[in-house]
Amino acid sequence: MAKLQSKLTEIDADLKANILAEALPYIRRFSRCTMIIKYGGNAMTDPELKKKFAKDIVLLKLVGIHPVIVHGGGPQINEFLRKIGKENQFIQGFRVTDNETMNVVEMVLGGCVNKEITSLLNLFGGHAIGITGRDNHFIKAKKMMVNGEYDIGQVGEIVEIDTHLIKELVQQGYIPVVAPIGVGEQGEAFNINADVVAGKLAECLQAEKLIMLTNTQGVLDENNNLITKLTPADINKLIESGILQGGMLPKISATLQAALNGVSDIHIIDGRVPHALLLEIFTDQGVGTMILGHDEHQDMII
Repeated sequence: MAKLQSKLTEIDADLKANILAEALPYIRRFSRCTMIIKYGGNAMTDPELKKKFAKDIVLLKLVGIHPVIVHGGGPQINEFLRKIGKENQFIQGFRVTDNETMNVVEMVLGGCVNKEITSLLNLFGGHAIGITGRDNHFIKAKKMMVNGEYDIGQVGEIVEIDTHLIKELVQQGYIPVVAPIGVGEQGEAFNINADVVAGKLAECLQAEKLIMLTNTQGVLDENNNLITKLTPADINKLIESGILQGGMLPKISATLQAALNGVSDIHIIDGRVPHALLLEIFTDQGVGTMILGHDEHQDMII
């Protein structure tokens, strides 16, 4: 029994050493780099996944990487709206947002969800500060019309992102946690899709990586098999065939725009997998779908 225990300890030690050896080149490569992480799905609702995510983010900061979190909160908003007897409505993946819904969105995202994330990061040794786009008016927005036709209320499209606030927080050693709420010319709040905010922020900060945590393995084909790499031309075909639709469209659009505007590495990964973030960043194989911008002169449908 003692020999078996010794053997298991030896195997465990070898495994740990191999993992550290594999991670070291990536730690060196990405040290001092900015990474935008869109946090959403089950990773935000499962208690154990929430803890693992917080620990992973703190680890990234400790090894010299600058993570910036943009979070969603769809399930939490849906639950609150149900409690007050209000129907959830979506058009092409965007939430229909009247004034009452906007108040709920701002309360849930800017208050409950944002503060829970920052508190958890701080609990595990990080120095996180939660903000919304209305803070310092750093995300300027205007009303968005779906297909230039459908008015879905206080849903915004980004006009401009002033990155000074984010850069200052990062330089001071903080982990910014951003709720996707923009501000209009009159100071009014706009609900902005979190994927869109993450993509635009990655572009404006010229981030090394944009990583989207989802409730799927990544982008799936018609047979539900994982597609590990995609170009704009591939994405056009998937949209034309109807494989990409609904809530995946804003995500794909945001990642594409970021890819075509200088963000070198973009990944859509499964947030249901414990430590998916570390697996993507620090291992040779990685996980999920990588979005490439190689055929950037192709005309895009999105």
